[in-house]
Amino acid sequence: MSLPQEAQTALDTFSASLSWEQRARLLMQWGERLPVLADDEKTDQHLVHGCESKVWLLADVVEGHWQFRAASDARLIRGLVALLLTRVNGLSASELQQVDLSDWFNQLGLSRQLSPSRSNGLNAVLQKMRQLAG
Repeated sequence: MSLPQEAQTALDTFSASLSWEQRARLLMQWGERLPVLADDEKTDQHLVHGCESKVWLLADVVEGHWQFRAASDARLIRGLVALLLTRVNGLSASELQQVDLSDWFNQLGLSRQLSPSRSNGLNAVLQKMRQLAG
């Protein structure tokens, strides 16, 4: 399965030989790129359960391809969610089922950032995406 263009860009950016501090800074910058959700979109209906931080997720389907928008109240999680969105936006429902979260963050060199609670939270986000696309 080929990567969406923005995911390839993320991969190219993060796979450059960066120090850990540079990666962390880059992660925060990716989080800042998330479009801001309106207050009326940050509802319990859009809240992802299973995350320690608050994460809101909205989805639209455009010509059979999923487009997700998300927000988080935690800077680091915002960055991780932004990178997850680069991986999944534009996929079909069946492609979405095949996304391997830990493999994606390993490729980005960010698996160190995925504490068990963060990993569980991101998996909860991916599960919610799959439910919405189901």
